[in-house]
Amino acid sequence: MPPAAGGGGTGRPSAPDRGVIISARRMMARLRDIMAGSDALQARLDKIVRLVASETVAEVCSCYVVRPGDVLELFATHGLNASAVHRTRLRIGEGLVGQIAATGRPTAIANAPEHPNFAYRPETGEDPYQSLMGVPVLRGSQVRGVLVVQNQHRRVYHEEEIETLQTVAMVVAELVAVGVPAEPGSAARPDAPSQILPARLVGLRLNGGLAMGRAVLHRPILTIREMVADDPTAELARFRAAVASMQDALDDLLSNPVLAEKEESRDILETYRMFSRDRGWLSRIAEVIRTGLTAEAAVQRVQNDTHARLGHLADHYLRERLLDLDDLANRLLMHLSGRASAAFGTLPDDAVLIARAIGPAELLDYEQSRLRALVLEDGSSTSHVAILARAMGIPVVGRCLDAMSTIEPWDPVIVDADNSNVFVRPADDVQDMFAGAMSLRMARRRAREAGAHLPAESKDGVRVGLWMNAGLLADVPHLATTGADGIGLYRTEIPFMVRSDFPDVNEQTRLYRTVLDQADGKPVMFRTLDIGGDKFLPYLKDEPTENPALGWRAIRIGLDRPALMRRQLRALIRAAAGRSIGIMFPLVAEVAEVDAARALLDKELERARLLNEPLPERLRVGVMLEVPALFWQLTALLARVDFIAVGSNDLLQYLFACDRASPPLAQRYDALSPAVLTMLRELVARCSEQGVSVSLCGEMAARPLEAMALVGIGFRQLSMAPTAIGEVRAMVRSLTVSQLERYLDRLISSPDHSLREKLRGFAMDRSIEI
Repeated sequence: MPPAAGGGGTGRPSAPDRGVIISARRMMARLRDIMAGSDALQARLDKIVRLVASETVAEVCSCYVVRPGDVLELFATHGLNASAVHRTRLRIGEGLVGQIAATGRPTAIANAPEHPNFAYRPETGEDPYQSLMGVPVLRGSQVRGVLVVQNQHRRVYHEEEIETLQTVAMVVAELVAVGVPAEPGSAARPDAPSQILPARLVGLRLNGGLAMGRAVLHRPILTIREMVADDPTAELARFRAAVASMQDALDDLLSNPVLAEKEESRDILETYRMFSRDRGWLSRIAEVIRTGLTAEAAVQRVQNDTHARLGHLADHYLRERLLDLDDLANRLLMHLSGRASAAFGTLPDDAVLIARAIGPAELLDYEQSRLRALVLEDGSSTSHVAILARAMGIPVVGRCLDAMSTIEPWDPVIVDADNSNVFVRPADDVQDMFAGAMSLRMARRRAREAGAHLPAESKDGVRVGLWMNAGLLADVPHLATTGADGIGLYRTEIPFMVRSDFPDVNEQTRLYRTVLDQADGKPVMFRTLDIGGDKFLPYLKDEPTENPALGWRAIRIGLDRPALMRRQLRALIRAAAGRSIGIMFPLVAEVAEVDAARALLDKELERARLLNEPLPERLRVGVMLEVPALFWQLTALLARVDFIAVGSNDLLQYLFACDRASPPLAQRYDALSPAVLTMLRELVARCSEQGVSVSLCGEMAARPLEAMALVGIGFRQLSMAPTAIGEVRAMVRSLTVSQLERYLDRLISSPDHSLREKLRGFAMDRSIEI
């Protein structure tokens, strides 16, 4: 019995009469009496369904509860056959009720039996009933059940009635969460995993590194003891005081020394602080308080509604903003309870923070000096918390499913973020092994930092330029500490993603000028906006697409919105002002796109000349080679560009038709396959013939073994994360390139799935540092 694809009923007909509103208030008062009683769970649920049926003028009200195995069990009903209680079961997704549970969204249907998802259960005796209104029973973002009303006649339900039923469902959620008994035998399943055994979890690398420590579980959701208020006016006063306290605390966070010289990190919290002052969000909570809920219950109710509307979206940016709102809602609940933050209790000196999701302000609640790593069940590389963690130097593994249920507080945990692994309760010998690896890594890092002034030159005199990738101002000082030759890729989109509107030309100019100032004469290659896909701007409207990575993104947006691209190009030209600068265009699929982008750049250069503005001393223009189609247009392309930068991350996913964010496909294809190396070697040869420089700036360049292979096929410029430069420099200095070239000549035409192990053996035999 519940929903279709829609989220909130059949639309709003005429406004409800005053009786609907009076009935809702009366129901909340009676609900408060039920909650204040001492009845057992079943008796309370029986009273609630009778109350709802009476106050909503419905012949039926039923409550279904989620049971193990994704099953919905009829737990209480008024109007259906009493014998069906605890006997009728539906799979999640089955019927209208199952669909409501599957989507987590309400529905209202005037003629339910004609709906394609309607499922009839004869034991319930529901055949006389035509219309249906149902809402999910939500606690946090989890569906705990479904609350349904039915009428014999065809009835169009008002939005206010749906909202009232959602409010009742919140009360039911708290009852169900603490009062539903386990099914017989469910706690003693023989196949249930023991929580004391070691475990290995696999996720996605959001920020590399290796760390060991004790687990600290981030559990910001508080148990709401009182759902229904005696005095709404007093609750409103509590709410407003808590909002003021929360906003003051966020103002204090902006003075955090971690953010003092990190502009993008401050921008994140500035945006976050702006969310906390959103009048729509605050007024919606106040409205719900006036219906009779406590301030805490109202905050949770509004957040449940937000999840129901937005939780199903595939757009990563919007999902990350939903996490920000979760953070705010949890923070407001803390202030309502008298606590300042979610970072409660004593932190161990080596804390590994485990969270389903966490907001940027919540991360800063924890003492940075004690944090060793972060493990998330959710998260993406562009999330605000991932950006902050990178600035703080904390390894992060995201998309680590079941982390919160598998890991217990104070469990020993090893986070191998480089390989996206989390080891829980590892054996002593495993801990000893990783401790040795960490000590060796630290010693190597110190040695590499000491050798940062040494050139990346092989034993036979081949010089390899090691450049760094950057996207935050906080990254630029690594130029000096790592000895990088320049910035091979500056991602310009991150500052756009943490703002609520498009930064104007002056703002962009200040940012790019600061980057060039801090680079202190070393070359910088700025990539124009690579937005779209999973990096979308909330102020740039677009229809969602089924395959975002293949959709409207990067240069396609820039060419379709030329004013957007021209403003960025204008800012880059102004920022250079007599200095050298590189500009490259991302996701180019054909030479015609290069010509169109160059035409926009030429217009901005001409505009600067007419205004007597200083021009760049040297302007190099290049493209990212990420779309395989461009490889077969090299003759025309090389006549038009000064350099090519291979974006291996996108190139490989397009080459293999393989989503790089899909865990099941993460290891299916290898960057060190003969197909990839053959293609890249041909690219290097063609660029060399035409005198066009070529580099590679994807993750492939940051791994010593892959970087060794790239040098062996002819690459002499690699760009990578700052933390990888020392390792790659050590590899180059221990390598004899001529030997590797001869070996690859014999190997590259093989039909093997991958050359990885053969290349690893080559390196080990010759003591090459990989």
